[in-house]
Amino acid sequence: MRLTKRSSQLISIVSLLISLLIADPCLAKKTVKPTSKSPAKQTVKIAYLMQTPKEPAALSNLDPFIGDKGIKGAELAIEDNNTTGQYTKQQFTLDTLVVPADANVIDIFAKKIAGHYSFVIVNTTAEQTNAIADAAGKEMLIFDAGTVDDALRNAGCRANVFHLLPSRAMRTDALAQYMKKKNWTKWFLVVGTADEDKLFAEAARRSAHKFGITIVQEKTWEHTFDARHSAQADVAVFSQIDDDYDVLIVADEQGRFGEYLDYRTWMPRPVIGTQGLIAVSWHPTHEQWGASQIQNRFKEKAGRWMTEQDYGAYLAVRAIGEAATRTKSNDMKLINDYLTGGEFALQGYKSGPLTFRAWDHQLRQPVLLAAPRSLVAVAPIDGFMHPKTELDTLGYDQPESGCQWSKTK
Repeated sequence: MRLTKRSSQLISIVSLLISLLIADPCLAKKTVKPTSKSPAKQTVKIAYLMQTPKEPAALSNLDPFIGDKGIKGAELAIEDNNTTGQYTKQQFTLDTLVVPADANVIDIFAKKIAGHYSFVIVNTTAEQTNAIADAAGKEMLIFDAGTVDDALRNAGCRANVFHLLPSRAMRTDALAQYMKKKNWTKWFLVVGTADEDKLFAEAARRSAHKFGITIVQEKTWEHTFDARHSAQADVAVFSQIDDDYDVLIVADEQGRFGEYLDYRTWMPRPVIGTQGLIAVSWHPTHEQWGASQIQNRFKEKAGRWMTEQDYGAYLAVRAIGEAATRTKSNDMKLINDYLTGGEFALQGYKSGPLTFRAWDHQLRQPVLLAAPRSLVAVAPIDGFMHPKTELDTLGYDQPESGCQWSKTK
C-alpha cells in the first residue's frame, strides 16, 4: 500500500511522541502551563442575618406561619446577580446566619460577621438594627430589610444603613392620599395596646394632618377576650361613637383584633390601616410592570408567595449587585458612593426605577394599596405633586427629616 504525503507526516509525528515517552516516562504526567492566565473573578461577599421569629398566635388556620421570610428573596437575587456576573467577571456569594430566638444577635454579629463582610443584610428589630450599625462603624454597609420604624429614618438614623421597606409614614401617607382622592376625609382611629400599634397610630395622625384629614374620634382596643366568639356583638358596641366617619383606620400590627372589625362595625364603613385596605411594599396580587414574572419565579423557587421581607431582601441584594456591576468593583466605599449618587437606579417591578434618598437612605418606591385578594391602587396617587419626584410625597421629605448625618458619621 502506498502512503500519501499526509499519512507519512502523521506517522512521523506519532513516532516522535513515542520516542519522547520512552526517553522520559514522566512526560505523560506533566501538564502544559498556559501562556496567559484568564482573569480571576471578582468576589462580592454578602451576609444575611436574621433571628428566628417567634410564632404568633394565629387568628386563622388559613395563614401558615412562615419562618424564613427574607431568605428566599435574598437567594433569588443572588441568582440574578450572578447571571449578570458571568459577563462582568464577578461572583456574588450569600452566607445566611439565622440566630436562635434566645441568642444575642449583637454577639453573634460580632463573632461571625464583623471583619468578614462589607455588605450585611439584616432582618432584625429596630433596636438590633441600630446596634449592629453602631458595631459595624465605617467598615460595613448595613441593609435594613426588616424594619418600618420612622425613628430609624429620622433622629435615630445611621449613615451606614440603607432602608429597603417603606416606613410607617410612607404607608399611612399612601392610605391618606387615596382616602383624600375618594373624599373619605373623616377617620375613626382604633389603636391596639402594643408599642407597634401606637407607632402606627402616630404615623396615621401625622398623615391625617399632612393631607387635611380629620380624626373625629380615637379609641383604644383593650379587650382580652376571644374575639372569634364575641366579635359580632362587641365590635358593634365598641364602634358606636357620637360622630359620623367615612372610614375606620385600625392600628394592630400584631394582628390581634383588626381582622374582626370588618363588616361588624355599627355603621357600614370600610376598614383601612393594618387590616382591611393595607399599604405594603409587595403583595401577591401585584402583576404590573413585570411583577408577575418575579412572582412566578419566586413561587417556583420557594413554594410560596413572596412576602414584604422577601422583597426587601431581594432589593438589598440587587442594589449591591447593581452598584458592583456599574462600578466594576467590590470596594465598599465605591459602592456606597454609587448607591447615594445620582446614577443609581434599581428595577423594583413597581413603575419606574427606585433610588435611595440622600438625607435618610430610605429607598424611594411606590406603595401598593391592597385588599386581601386584589390590588386597589398604587401610591403616590395621581394629583399629588412634588417639585422633584412624586415618590417624595410619601414619608418624610427632606425639609421634614430629623436625620442629621453629622451626628451619626
